[in-house]
Amino acid sequence: MAEIRDPENTILMELKDGTVTIELLPDVAPKHVERMKTLARAGAYDNVAFHRVIDGFMAQTGDVEHGDMEDGFDLRRAGTGGSELPDLPAEFSRIPHDRGTLGAARAQNPDSANSQFFINFKDNHFLNGQYTVYGRVIDGMEHVDAITRGEPPASPDRMISMKVAADA
Repeated sequence: MAEIRDPENTILMELKDGTVTIELLPDVAPKHVERMKTLARAGAYDNVAFHRVIDGFMAQTGDVEHGDMEDGFDLRRAGTGGSELPDLPAEFSRIPHDRGTLGAARAQNPDSANSQFFINFKDNHFLNGQYTVYGRVIDGMEHVDAITRGEPPASPDRMISMKVAADA
């Protein structure tokens, strides 16, 4: 397991195959980091589906409104919602969309990110400067690589739980 240097800014995401450890980047995207920690602490990400998983590209999840596979799940609507909190302004940076980075999913408006995010399967530098990067997988990327593919997957995988390491 990777060394956790800052437990308050580290996420532990439990997937079917094991734990994914994500180092958040509060100096780069403080509003996005705070949003993820707020929703994780509320349990909002628990049981949320990976609704868009494109081989060789990325795995997208985080629709806390329509993606909870234990509460009113509708695969057709998964990916269309967010949280009850307001959308976030873009926090673009020079951090590249490399393999294992976390990007904020959004609609066409750059200031429309809310709760959804994606994890890059490979370097996706064509996204640089267009989507906020606010974390990176530091351990467990093999579990991300094992997420069931599809748009949407016929039988989607889920985040079993997501916690801030300081609270675990």
